[in-house]
Amino acid sequence: MGRSRGGLTTRIHAAVDAHGLPLRFALSPGRRHDSQAARILLEDRLPPDSFVPGDKAYDAEWIRATIEAREAVAIIPDRSTANARHAFSPALYRLRNRVERFFNKLKHFRRIATRYEKLAANFLAMIKIATIRLWLRFYESTT
Repeated sequence: MGRSRGGLTTRIHAAVDAHGLPLRFALSPGRRHDSQAARILLEDRLPPDSFVPGDKAYDAEWIRATIEAREAVAIIPDRSTANARHAFSPALYRLRNRVERFFNKLKHFRRIATRYEKLAANFLAMIKIATIRLWLRFYESTT
């Protein structure tokens, strides 16, 4: 989420659907690499023929193999130091913007943006409450 007086804070990792609504979460310490949370986010079955966009931090062969084993397509740019080159579509990579928009909506909740909770379990509970509100806001009737 950002920087605090003590250094890097807890990272929130999320998988969202086509509408930018959250499906799964993972918390990790700020000093741990992003790809370690991919195991938790990809453990459930993905819909067939779905796209999984991710940034360069998720460029690892085991992540690509996990996504392909779940009959999905990885849209992850190669790192500049990568030996093997993979197919990449910049047009499909723009879908990753939905994840960024989700985090922007999540930061509108003051309790999450300022990290009032000291324990990770409580922080995760507040994230879940905030995402429930996002889901309800998306599906609420306007008539």
